[in-house]
Amino acid sequence: MSISWLGVVLSVVFSMLNGMIWYHPKVFFDRWWKIIGKEGQQPDTQGMALMWILTVLSAGVKALAVGVLVGISPALLGDITGLTGLLTGVLAWAGFVAPTFLVNKLFAGHGVAGWAIEAGNHLLDMAVFGLFFGLLA
Repeated sequence: MSISWLGVVLSVVFSMLNGMIWYHPKVFFDRWWKIIGKEGQQPDTQGMALMWILTVLSAGVKALAVGVLVGISPALLGDITGLTGLLTGVLAWAGFVAPTFLVNKLFAGHGVAGWAIEAGNHLLDMAVFGLFFGLLA
């Protein structure tokens, strides 16, 4: 099995664009900011360089993991295609991200709405990552 490095790069770029749109004030930012108890506050800009470096690195690690899962998905889903790649990304999200985020958001007092915003961003990422890897297989 090999990883498509083009798939990793496309996934990271997609993740950055998805996050910029998802958390835009006209999309989910204002609602999310209120849910997490920061309404009326300005985002902290200290340490922004490190935050972006870690965000890009995290997207790369997530992309690699989805790429590996797509590579082994034929055992469950058959031939690797765009659809099986997409399904693999969704299954990985449903098995690991969704339940983990739900517990964290509930115990943080952010409720299901906070979970839906944050986990939804990752669902879109992982589904599209899987699609990329499936198409590039």
